[in-house]
Amino acid sequence: MGQPVVHFEIIGTDPPKLRGYYAELFGWEFDTGNAATEAVSQHGNYGFVDGSTTGDGSGINGGVGGGEGYEPRVLFYVSVADVEAALQKAERLGVTRVMGPDGTPGTLVVGKFIDPEGNVVGVAGAT
Repeated sequence: MGQPVVHFEIIGTDPPKLRGYYAELFGWEFDTGNAATEAVSQHGNYGFVDGSTTGDGSGINGGVGGGEGYEPRVLFYVSVADVEAALQKAERLGVTRVMGPDGTPGTLVVGKFIDPEGNVVGVAGAT
């Protein structure tokens, strides 16, 4: 079996407006704080969604954030044992790394790459 998607992000230039929209649309509740790195969202402007509190509790965790200067995007993160190793493998397969590893080793480390069709994909792990 492959590695699971463990987190999603919706990033934009007006995070409070985005959070209001998704709260109204899907009933999501947000715990606003900091993303793992400012490469993802402005400090203090990342709203976490706890997947266990949505619907039947089987959803994945996510976040809505960004801020002025952050390019709007929707992104998902795949769980990996080692972020650097996953990024190196992606590069060996012919794609471009765009971020990472970045974060706090032992807690959360993230990276991003551009897939062969131009989509940005994230990887997340503790190392």
